[in-house]
Amino acid sequence: MTVGTAFHPRTAPLNRKLQWREWAGYFAASAYADAHDIEYNAIREAAALIDVSPLYKYRVTGPDSTRLIDRVITRDMSKLRPGRVYYTSWCDEEGKVIDDGTVARLGDDEYRWTAADPSLRWIRMNAGGLDVEVEEITERVAALALQGPKSRDVLEAATQEPWGDLRYFGRRTARIGRIDVDVSRTGYTGDLGFELWVDSAEAVQLWDAVVDAGRPFGVRPAGMLALDVTRIEAGLILIEADFDGVRRAIIPEQAYSPFELGVLGRFVDFDKPAPFVGRRALEREQALGGPPRRLVGLEIDWSGIESLHAARGLPPVMEATASRVPVPVSSRGRQIGKATSTTWSPTLKKAIALASVQAEHAETGARVEVEWTVEARRGRIPATVTELPFFNPPRKTAVVTP
Repeated sequence: MTVGTAFHPRTAPLNRKLQWREWAGYFAASAYADAHDIEYNAIREAAALIDVSPLYKYRVTGPDSTRLIDRVITRDMSKLRPGRVYYTSWCDEEGKVIDDGTVARLGDDEYRWTAADPSLRWIRMNAGGLDVEVEEITERVAALALQGPKSRDVLEAATQEPWGDLRYFGRRTARIGRIDVDVSRTGYTGDLGFELWVDSAEAVQLWDAVVDAGRPFGVRPAGMLALDVTRIEAGLILIEADFDGVRRAIIPEQAYSPFELGVLGRFVDFDKPAPFVGRRALEREQALGGPPRRLVGLEIDWSGIESLHAARGLPPVMEATASRVPVPVSSRGRQIGKATSTTWSPTLKKAIALASVQAEHAETGARVEVEWTVEARRGRIPATVTELPFFNPPRKTAVVTP
């Protein structure tokens, strides 16, 4: 049965059109406003609040906590200091991605691990022989993403302390009124932003405090439709859209290695001294020249969209919401991959897509074609392979020193 998150007493009355979707057993607002582009604009121009509590969350503690995480993820845990966060993936023995998420180091022997899919059993399976405790804290900890160019202003107003010195993927504790929060400079929008982690019992009070502090800065709630557009602009992948976790794969082509998924490949550390699950398979893959497909960005020619609509006697139009429906990508009449997430970028004024294509067609500047349907008739539109992310403002990572 789908239930509300700890923020639901505040988000439900704001969702006047009852636009909900299910996320990991929780209600997630698709949009609060009459149109999601209002919320998109808040993310890109002001500040937005996004309830990301449905993320699966695990607390890993004990003398061997670092060894356990190092055994599972592809990054080197010995390099992660308290007060820092990793974005990473973890694989099966064949080097195929199970999931991606973040690992925050809260202390010498304490971590908070987030995932899109349930991973508790897999983590515990790899804990054999280690002095470590892994507990699920999904329901106990609520998470609120505060994103946008004015998000730091809102956070400083709420906490009454400066945050310009917190580095990208850094974290530290704070108090908002009487509420203890853990603040990480992370997010899923590709913009300046923070995520606030709080005991679920205090979620409503946190929401109220942040809304009050953010009112002068135009803060507003944002739903999944706006988030989907921003994460595509940021080149961020989504499980069950841009890739399938290997546990869901029915055929081999549905399983992906990190090197097929963009930034995840850069986060495979073969120099780490500790072995990790899937290492040998990934080393073999690299020794053979890498996987046969790559994640790329596509800029879709607007003139092609115009031409297909003109052929049907229609003006050009494109849905404002992002599409997660995969469509073929071809070169010289032969399919070479698929576009997995497609959207119109209001900021870039372009039609863009994330795509998985054969490695020989993944060079930046390569010309390909994307299947496009107008009035139930399929056609092809030219597109250009481009580097990711599409949108990467300096404010996302900038540090402001006193």
